[in-house]
Amino acid sequence: MSRPIHLLNAKKIQHLKEPGRHSDGGGLYLRITKQGAKSWVFMTGKGGGGRKEIGLGPYASLTLAKAREIAEKMREAVATNRDPKGVIAPAALSDAIAIPTFGKFADDYISSVEEGWKNSKHRQQWRNTLRDYCSSLTDLPVDEISTDNVLKVLRPIWSKVPETADRVRNRIEKILSAAKAQGFRPKDAANPAQWRGHLELLLPKKGKLSRGHHRALPYLKAPTFIGQLQGRGGVAAKALEFLILTAVRTGNVIEAQWEEIDLKEKIWTIPAAKMKAEREHIVPLSGAAFGLLLQIQPNESQRKGFIFRNKDSGLSNMAMATVLRRMKIEDVTVHGFRSTFRDWVGDATKHPEDLAELALAHVIKNKAMAAYRRTTAIERRRELMQDWADYLASAPKNGDAVT
Repeated sequence: MSRPIHLLNAKKIQHLKEPGRHSDGGGLYLRITKQGAKSWVFMTGKGGGGRKEIGLGPYASLTLAKAREIAEKMREAVATNRDPKGVIAPAALSDAIAIPTFGKFADDYISSVEEGWKNSKHRQQWRNTLRDYCSSLTDLPVDEISTDNVLKVLRPIWSKVPETADRVRNRIEKILSAAKAQGFRPKDAANPAQWRGHLELLLPKKGKLSRGHHRALPYLKAPTFIGQLQGRGGVAAKALEFLILTAVRTGNVIEAQWEEIDLKEKIWTIPAAKMKAEREHIVPLSGAAFGLLLQIQPNESQRKGFIFRNKDSGLSNMAMATVLRRMKIEDVTVHGFRSTFRDWVGDATKHPEDLAELALAHVIKNKAMAAYRRTTAIERRRELMQDWADYLASAPKNGDAVT
């Protein structure tokens, strides 16, 4: 009596999760690894040496119908005492897709999309984060990347450097989505780096991580700190001073280009592509911020490319943090100076809170108010940023030294 075949179907395969071999009958099995990767194998007991497993290819690149066709030819080979692997497999699998490793696919993906990234620094940052944090994924076939693999990358950095960790997660997610689009991952497979409904259930919430992470300098100490900072040489110190004066993020400063500065109007326009909220951000430059730019490059003909240069390229992400470390300023982060500015506005001025939120490029929840502020607030924000610069240039209010 012949054994039944065609025991599986597409819907059943979609819901199979348990590691091991799942029989379709006639020697054809769907094999699922502990990491959740699915592939087809053919089992034969003939030819000596016990049962032998022959891999046919990943489920992502081999349909159920194609796997059954190959299995049928292998059964015929076994029945006529031929080696199913040597006789049937080469021709039958000639159109199978070779699955690249995560590292190889990531390189190809970046090369295919980086022409759309205007900033060369952004291209390098993609490669650097994958090199520095994703080494455990590099040699894994891209169709075998699982949630456990992603968590192995993220957990060591999730609490220590949450912004970097989220960038890494986002980049892994994009790479795996692209792999799926190209047929290297099963079409019905969830993305193991997806946040909503997946990793958010396994990792601490980002909001909880952010509180207290970007440690801020008390605004009462800010004038003393600026005085100390201005006494140091080097482009990184200038970049940090400019960041504090403009209350922007680290990436905005290290990626700042002279072409974004309107020296006549004293306005810095940061393109939407460089902003976290993906909206263009206009920064009115105070007298101190404008003067600092002229100090950096007084020659108009040479105002091209990166404003803050390290030889022929922009500054690294750690350049300004290194300045703080060398000044022996502890328990303060570069990003924390945005909180210093926000605390000063709320505690020491009469400027409206939503104006401060605009200066920080935060999204105002009241849409009508947000639209109004975007169209009318530039000059009011200029007053705010000038008041901030004047405060930073003043004597410290409480006489505390920065240590």
